[in-house]
Amino acid sequence: MHLFRARQFRVLKDGPHDLSHMEAKALGFFARHPGATPRDLAQSAGRDKGQVARLIGGLRERGFLDAHADEADRRSVHLEVSAAGKEVQAALQKQRRRLSTQAVKGLSDAECASLMVLLARVKANLEGE
Repeated sequence: MHLFRARQFRVLKDGPHDLSHMEAKALGFFARHPGATPRDLAQSAGRDKGQVARLIGGLRERGFLDAHADEADRRSVHLEVSAAGKEVQAALQKQRRRLSTQAVKGLSDAECASLMVLLARVKANLEGE
């Protein structure tokens, strides 16, 4: 897993968009939860509001996120991935699929299925601690 993540991070950092791991995660969060707030991301990621504010600020400056004020509470902002952000997100997903394909190259469908079951068990064990 360490090798997989290291390659993934290298592609993020060396790629045309120069994204950090957390920037990619935030972009993915808002792609999955359009209209979510910075507070939603902070709770989901376990980060403090200051870290999230800086992260979101950088993504907005680069044009990857659009913000809309909440109608009921003008202090609150809802975020969604912009058109440019969607292009970046699609490129990241394509890279993840390519890396995943490379990781299981030579494994049969049955071996891949077994691997998924075993990884789910490992994850459950670690979450249960």
